[in-house]
Amino acid sequence: MTHYIDSFPGRTISIQGRTYLYFGGTAYLGLQTDSTFQNLFIENIKRFGTNYGASRKSNIKLSIFEEAERHLARQVGAKSCVTVSSGYLAGQLVAQSMTSKAHRFFYAPNAHSALYPIKSKSYTTFTALNIALREHLRVQNDIVPVVFLDAIDFSGCNYPDFTPLKMLPLDKIILVVDDSHGIGIVGDNGGGVFSILNQLQIKELLVCCSLGKGFGIQAGAVFGKVERISQLMDTSFFGGASPAAPAALATLLEAEQIYTENREQLHKHIARFQGSLKNPEKFNGMVGHPAFSFSDVQLTEYLEQEGIILTNFPYPEQHSQLMSRIVISAHHKDDDIDKLTTLLNEQQV
Repeated sequence: MTHYIDSFPGRTISIQGRTYLYFGGTAYLGLQTDSTFQNLFIENIKRFGTNYGASRKSNIKLSIFEEAERHLARQVGAKSCVTVSSGYLAGQLVAQSMTSKAHRFFYAPNAHSALYPIKSKSYTTFTALNIALREHLRVQNDIVPVVFLDAIDFSGCNYPDFTPLKMLPLDKIILVVDDSHGIGIVGDNGGGVFSILNQLQIKELLVCCSLGKGFGIQAGAVFGKVERISQLMDTSFFGGASPAAPAALATLLEAEQIYTENREQLHKHIARFQGSLKNPEKFNGMVGHPAFSFSDVQLTEYLEQEGIILTNFPYPEQHSQLMSRIVISAHHKDDDIDKLTTLLNEQQV
């Protein structure tokens, strides 16, 4: 059921006069309603304004962009980084820049639509993808395969071990990974999956992502080698688009302590949730990640009757499979998690 609300869906939401606990969305660190984070953002808006619509190629340049990009590259473990106004734009920047006769695109199972320059289909299994890649390399090895993948695809087959990925001829492909649900949350210091994947023998690795889910700001980023990032920044696609808001990037730089504290709180909540469940195997989750998927419409409806609303809608399209997901956030309280697990245990899911 679709509900309309009039404020940000934080720890609780109000629907038709009733207050519900909210275990959904993507505000993993609870930053969007964190007063300390908000005040920091407001001070940066006073300095940098609410929006900056000029091209990054303009003769007047704000230093905050390059400062934030250097900071992010260090955190992730990449040689270089470029920021844009959204995670979707980050994916499109990479995909469209590689649309040429020199490349052929291959999409892993459950690849996000942000990675598609045109409407296309992903392979349903990694086995089928592996066969197609090797056949392509046998027949047209002068055309470099580009494989697009979601790091956190909620099936658990990618992060943290990326076992199916390892069957591919990685040393002969360019791998483009969407880490929107991982960066800021998983990896060392919230660095996401770049360092994990960089240990594999990949011909070239690029990681693109939203900075909204893990860092609480409206922006996107692409990570990779210096030459590739320079090529992306030299495109008309990049130069013609408005950049991320400078106030948002300044907040990212100044909120490191907040990120660290909220990330620690989040992982405590995840441990409390998992440790309190009678049947944790009924939920499809990943190590250190706060999202837990399941397939039980009746359970979702029962929880709503008891005052708890989850993420529950067809994604990414209207005809897609119904997605039910419990999302733990740093803004939850211990009592919230205890109420949720008590209800789940009573249902013997």
